[in-house]
Amino acid sequence: MSEHRWKPSVTVAALIEQDGRFLLVEEETPEGLRLNNPAGHLEPGESMLQGVVREALEETGRAFVPEALLGVYLARMHRHDDPAEDVTYLRFAYRGRVGEPIPGAVLDVGIVRTVWMTPDEVRASVARHRSPMLLLCMEDHLAGRRLPLDTVFADPKIGASALIDINSHLP
Repeated sequence: MSEHRWKPSVTVAALIEQDGRFLLVEEETPEGLRLNNPAGHLEPGESMLQGVVREALEETGRAFVPEALLGVYLARMHRHDDPAEDVTYLRFAYRGRVGEPIPGAVLDVGIVRTVWMTPDEVRASVARHRSPMLLLCMEDHLAGRRLPLDTVFADPKIGASALIDINSHLP
């Protein structure tokens, strides 16, 4: 008898606010162009912090420095046109800051552009959000939620081979 074990898709997301605006990405999805936080799937061998730094760099072309864990979110996404695509995401969202765009950086496949939006603009664009977690994370950030980075423990062996030198990209 084969036993199938359910596993959520683990993702990391960067919440970046600067001068009252949030840095989002506009990306191609099966539903058309959608807005999202710089975010993506955790890769084998990397810690949550390494994953969020990598994803933010790949999707924004900027070095991201995590400053706090915003929260851990569990959400189920179901595409109505594809009953087989019923996925539960476990998102680790981090607040932080970015440097200037890195010259020559190429955005990840599917990312059309980055855009800075005010909270009111984000709220007014809900129909274009890739995930309801975008708005929830922004509202939690604005409410002052923050947890220490060491809230999520990563065994040193996890990320030993996936180190990213973000300091070389910061001012």
